Amino acid sequence: MTQPHAAIAENPKKEARTANWVAFIICTALVFDGYDLVIYGTVLPGLLADPSQIGAFDAVTAGLLGSWALIGVLVGSLVCGAIGDFFGRRRLMLLGIAWFSVGMFVTALATTVPAFGALRFITGLGLGVVIATAGATMAEFAPAGRRQFYNAIVYSGVPAGGVLASIVGILFLDSIGWRGLFTIGSLPLVILLPLAWRKLPESPRWLLSRGREEEALAAAERTGVPLIEERVIREVGAAPQKSGFAAVFSRQFAVASILLGLMSFSGLLLTYGLNTWLPKIMEGYGYGRTYSLFFPLALNLGAVAGGLLASRLADRNGPQRVIAATFVLATISLGLMTFSFPLPLLFAFIALAGVGTLGTQVLVYGFQSNYFTTNARAAGVAWCASVGRLGGVLGPIIGGWLAAAGIGGSTAFYIYGAVALFGAVVTVLVPRQRKLEEAEHKVDAIAEGGAEDSVPTEQLTQAARSLP
Repeated sequence: MTQPHAAIAENPKKEARTANWVAFIICTALVFDGYDLVIYGTVLPGLLADPSQIGAFDAVTAGLLGSWALIGVLVGSLVCGAIGDFFGRRRLMLLGIAWFSVGMFVTALATTVPAFGALRFITGLGLGVVIATAGATMAEFAPAGRRQFYNAIVYSGVPAGGVLASIVGILFLDSIGWRGLFTIGSLPLVILLPLAWRKLPESPRWLLSRGREEEALAAAERTGVPLIEERVIREVGAAPQKSGFAAVFSRQFAVASILLGLMSFSGLLLTYGLNTWLPKIMEGYGYGRTYSLFFPLALNLGAVAGGLLASRLADRNGPQRVIAATFVLATISLGLMTFSFPLPLLFAFIALAGVGTLGTQVLVYGFQSNYFTTNARAAGVAWCASVGRLGGVLGPIIGGWLAAAGIGGSTAFYIYGAVALFGAVVTVLVPRQRKLEEAEHKVDAIAEGGAEDSVPTEQLTQAARSLP
């Protein structure tokens, strides 16, 4: 017997091929978001030590500089959320890639601290557009039953970019300097953008939600993406009548939106705080500058591997319980990092902390992307990303305050561990989407009805048209 989803897919092979291209393009874009995140922490010790680069600044200013890009991401995400459900996924993704690539290149030319901070903010605007669009886009192309896994692949680009930044920093920081490392971050402009222009389609589900039915059916035919699920969601009343932020804060989604935003707040405070300050914290434990660069590498490798593994569990058992468990894992591992363990064991705990911080945030993005219906998805993801970026802004600032006060790394680890525990509690409180679950059961029933022989495209199209 074929899988239920294959029974309702217009063309399962075509759908998988489209989803793979979409995942590759978005994941690659997010690799450079992660690269931007970690490369600042990688070059920070050198900038602090050498005032001839962009000028003299202290640890508190360093924390503020680390947050300027995140403030830009917050603004970019909010703007994207306001227009994303009206202007489509493809155009915003292309715009975001071009914007942040140019921003990274120009940042490499900065000669003063204010200019560096302003250009970090400008770069963050483009990154915010990409981040807010990424989850909404992937959720609408990923095959049913594998959505958490596809979202994990996409958002694993962020820690993978952290791995790339760590490796590039270890190998090339001394030879090409911080300017060369930032210039590498502009490569998507000439490599990724032309590919995305050719291979990234507009979402058929978004087209249908905007009432562009003929275009939606034509796009479904080209991409293999089925539209029956979108029709059933409408039939059972799982989608609010409003769109964008009005839908996100409708009675149906308002409480969940607040809680989902706090989940992102916790996850991104941990992600940005640790990636910015982990090298410096480990220097305080007696590890040299070069040696300490390996700690973010372990953190991000753990996030990539753990996030992908946990996503498979989330597809089978639901993401909510898995996310709560990984937040708790972060609390435990961050606490254990305060003890004087042998170096191999310390690296293992840092990798586990990566699973519970960056890896958890990968799952959080997938959970949020699939929690909202299509007419609220871009705004919902943007809202959650924006609240999350407030945590991302606060994470480096907390590290800067602690460093300026001369407070030891153990206090920082305890504070970050408490944030992870708060994230676990908030996750458990998110209410279930019962109407959306009803729609999914109905789609499964349609699939089982045609499971012995896959339903032909023409029959699917006719069925889609016949639903309200």
